[in-house]
Amino acid sequence: MYVVKSPLSGADLKTVSEALQGALVDLVDLALVAKQIHWNVVGPRFRSVHLQLDEVVSTARTHSDTVAERAAALGVPPDGRAATVAVGSGIGVTPEGWVDDSAAVGAIVVALGAVIGRMRERIAATGDPDPVSQDLFIQVTADLEKQHWMFQAENG
Repeated sequence: MYVVKSPLSGADLKTVSEALQGALVDLVDLALVAKQIHWNVVGPRFRSVHLQLDEVVSTARTHSDTVAERAAALGVPPDGRAATVAVGSGIGVTPEGWVDDSAAVGAIVVALGAVIGRMRERIAATGDPDPVSQDLFIQVTADLEKQHWMFQAENG
């Protein structure tokens, strides 16, 4: 079996692979959380929140693919299995059942905040070992922070 060889040293690869795997898990879970809330949001702002949640899902899915492919390019097999996501995500518990639009916005603000905080740690951790992966984390964080801002503005 062919194994992809990384251009990074062993220590650098360990740091970067942990950052990439953590980001993958957080992004997969963020997409799931946003979709769960999307399906269950109710209230006078239903339509706008419902559609805005799809933007989060799209952003998280796009970036999760990019992160997974970066890991693979470095010779690290990405793991996006449900069990891996369930134990590794930094996002808390998602509301169950119908969710009032204000509570839905609040829940996604918290979820985005958790992922953004962890992404910023990854930016710091990967600067020296792999600026290419760091650049990826910077872009992911910028896109998530835009979503975070927009949802915060929803609830004023």
